[in-house]
Amino acid sequence: MARILIIEDEQDLAGLIEYNLRAAGFDPETANTGAGGLAKSRARLPDLVLLDLMLPDISGHEVLRMLKNDPGLRAVPVVIVSAKGQEADRIQGLEMGADDYVVKPFSVRELMLRVKAVLRRADTEEGPATQLTAGDIQLDTSRHQVRVQGEEVVLTALEFRLLHTLLERGGRVQTREVLLSDVWGIQAEIHTRTVDTHIKRLREKLGPAGDIIETVRGVGYKLNPP
Repeated sequence: MARILIIEDEQDLAGLIEYNLRAAGFDPETANTGAGGLAKSRARLPDLVLLDLMLPDISGHEVLRMLKNDPGLRAVPVVIVSAKGQEADRIQGLEMGADDYVVKPFSVRELMLRVKAVLRRADTEEGPATQLTAGDIQLDTSRHQVRVQGEEVVLTALEFRLLHTLLERGGRVQTREVLLSDVWGIQAEIHTRTVDTHIKRLREKLGPAGDIIETVRGVGYKLNPP
């Protein structure tokens, strides 16, 4: 059973989500503060985190940042569940590394479908080990590790998935809409600027090796192996 950690301070809502996750065959656990959620994540690694943004102690954004900066937790998928439903809020959450964003109020059925979709993507990534190379970049799926000239480069789960997709499709142009669908698992319901932001950060982390990621003006991106 996949373990789902619910970080939500509204106890009635947390109880409702927990009940439905358990009924769907998951192993849910709840925390009503950001600090409590981080402690439970470190004590027992979750398969997925459902994260509210408006918590009583520290903001959900800070919790997300700390999860993505922790080497032991950065690969854990995070789905934000928040009443902040503006486009700018959704973009910010996705740019910080969230795998999906569900706006309150939501239907329980929709939430269950999104949880299953994110977990399926994670299971796919944990399939047969693959090693991809382009220039000075080496990506190892079994270790969830990227190296440039032999030195490890720390990427978030989304950055890793984005690089993996570009490496697999080297030389082929990927539109922003395709990347949103295949990497984030969402349709173009948000402005595609979030793709540009992640590409920019990925290039920065890869250093000079990131120059092989080419911008195709007005279309998207492609990776040009040397």
